[in-house]
Amino acid sequence: MPSALLQTRLPEAEWRDQLDRLTSGLDAAALNWISGFTAALALERGANAPAEPVVAMAPQATVLYGSQTGHGRRVAEQLAQDAGRAGLAVRVQSALDYDLRQLAAEKFLFVVMSTHGDGDPPDDARALVEFLNGRRAPRLEQLAYSVLALGDSSYPKYCEAGRLVDERLAALGARRLSGRVDCDVDYEEAAGTWLSLSVAVASAEPGMAGGGLLAGNAAGNSARVRLLTPLTAVPSHATHEHPLEVEVLANQVITGRGSLRPVHHLELALPPGRLEYQPGDALGIRHENPPELVARVLELAALDGDAPVSIDGRELPLRVWLSSERELTRLTRPFTEAHRERAAAGAASIVLTDIPKAWQVADLLKYQPATWSATELVAALRTLAPRLYSIASSSASVGDEVHLTVAALDYQTDGERRFGSASRYLATHGEASTVRVYVEGNKRFRLPADRSRDIIMIGPGTGVAPFRSFVQQRTATSATGRNWLFFGARHMDRDFLYQTEWQSALKRGALHRLDVAFSRDQSARIYVQQRMREQGAQLFHWLESGAHLYVCGDAASMAPDVHAALLDIVCRHGALSMETAADYVNRLMVERRYVRDVY
Repeated sequence: MPSALLQTRLPEAEWRDQLDRLTSGLDAAALNWISGFTAALALERGANAPAEPVVAMAPQATVLYGSQTGHGRRVAEQLAQDAGRAGLAVRVQSALDYDLRQLAAEKFLFVVMSTHGDGDPPDDARALVEFLNGRRAPRLEQLAYSVLALGDSSYPKYCEAGRLVDERLAALGARRLSGRVDCDVDYEEAAGTWLSLSVAVASAEPGMAGGGLLAGNAAGNSARVRLLTPLTAVPSHATHEHPLEVEVLANQVITGRGSLRPVHHLELALPPGRLEYQPGDALGIRHENPPELVARVLELAALDGDAPVSIDGRELPLRVWLSSERELTRLTRPFTEAHRERAAAGAASIVLTDIPKAWQVADLLKYQPATWSATELVAALRTLAPRLYSIASSSASVGDEVHLTVAALDYQTDGERRFGSASRYLATHGEASTVRVYVEGNKRFRLPADRSRDIIMIGPGTGVAPFRSFVQQRTATSATGRNWLFFGARHMDRDFLYQTEWQSALKRGALHRLDVAFSRDQSARIYVQQRMREQGAQLFHWLESGAHLYVCGDAASMAPDVHAALLDIVCRHGALSMETAADYVNRLMVERRYVRDVY
C-alpha cells in the first residue's frame, strides 16, 4: 500500500479512489481481513499520537454462548462480526468464562444456547443456568435480551436449554428484544435470520446506535481503540462450509471376531498446512447415505430415483438428493408430523414419542405408508449434517496424518438391515479412496498448559479415541505429568481397543496407570464407574494434587454414571456432604479441570 496513503491525510475523494484501485477484485473474505489489518495499524500508529477524542468501542452488548460441538461458538462469533460491521460494540464470551456477577449490570445480552443430551445445557453453560435458576439470581429489569436456541428435533426435548434460559430471563424481569428462534441441526438459515434481526434491533436501541461512545482522555495519555472481535484472515484451510478432500491411507478393523460392533481405525493423509488440529479436536466428515438405504426409501415411497427435483434453485435427481443432501438415518419431529398428515387411509397412527430410537426414515415409511411427491419428500427431510469424530492422533507424533476410531453401526430392525450413515460411509472407504473433511476445534477439551500436571482419562469404547491423541502428545512434548486411563468395553478378547499400544505405553512410562472394565467377561456387570470407586482414594488424591479429569463417550448412560461416581468419591474421600461435594465438582468444571466430550 503506498506510504502516502498511510502517512498523509488526503482529500476524501482521492483516498477513496486509491482504495477502490487497491481493493479491486478482492472477495469478501479478503476485504474482511484488510479491515482487521488496518484496524491493527491504527492501534499501533495511534500509540504515540496526540490525545484527542476517539470512538471508544467500549462493550455495550454481550454475546454469551453455550456450545458443546462448536456451532454455538461460531454463531456467536458471527454475530460479533456482523455487529462490528454495523458499527455496534459487542464482546463475545463463553458462558464458562463469564463472570456471573456482571449479569446485574448488563444492558444488552444475546444468548446462543445449545441443548445437549436429555434437554441439558452444554457443560460450559451449566454454571450460568444454575445461577439463573438459583436464589442468587438478580432482578434484571435493566436488561434487554434475545435468545437463539440450538437443538436437534430428533430428540424429544428439542431446544430445551435455550427455551428455559429465555423463560428464566423473562421471569427475572428482562425485556425481550425479539422472540426466541429455535434452530435444528441444519441451523444456518434460521440462525442467519436471528443474526440479522439481532443486529437490526440492537441498532435501534437507545445507547447502541452508532456503535460507540465518544471518549476523551482526561489524563492526557493517548486513547486507544480496543478491538472487540479477532482479526479475520483469508481462509486457507478446510472449513465446515468448504471441506478438504483427503486420501485414506489405512482402514483397519481393530475389534476381534464376534464383537457386537466392528470398530475401524482410519488413517488419513493431510496436505501440509491445510488441516491443522490439536489433541481434543474433532474431525468433521462430509458423507453420503448408504446406497442400500437410498434404494429402500425409493422403493417404500414408490418414487423414481431419476426424477428431477428442484429446491432453492438447485435441480438434482431424487436419488442424488437422498444420497448426499438429506438425512435418512435420523427422524425429526417436523418430518414425522408431515408424514402422519399424508398417511394413507387406514394406516397405523404414530406419534414421535412412540417411535423406537433406532428407527430411520425407511422404518417410518414401512410402518406407516404415506403419499409423497419427490419434491415434497426432499423439502420435508432435514439437510444431511456432517458427523464429528474425536481425533485419535497427535500431529506431533504422526505428522501430516489424522487418525479416527469409528464404530460401524450395523443392526437389524424388523428383519431389515440398517446402518449408520457416516460410520458406514467411512467403513467402506479403503486405501487410496478419498473423503471430505474439516477440523472442528474443541477449545474446552484441551490438555493442561502446564505439562507437569497429572491427567485422568475416562473413555469407554470409542470414547478412548481422544486419549490416544493425549498420550501421543504428552510423549512427544516430554510432559512430566502422569497419565491415568480408565477404559471399558464388553469383552477383553475382542473389544480392547488399542490394547497393544496401551500395554507398550505402560512399559515405556508414557502411561502410568491403566484400569479396565469388561462388562461381559464375568457374571456381574462391571463398568468404568465401578473401577473409579475402587480407586477412589487415589483418584481423589490426584485431584487434590491438581490433576485434570477428562471424560469422553456416551452421553445418555456412561457420562451421568461417571459423574455420579465422581460425586461419591469426592463425598467419601473428601469427607464432604453431598452438597459440598457437588460444589467441589462444579468448581473443577469452572476451572476446566473436569471436562467432558460426550455425545
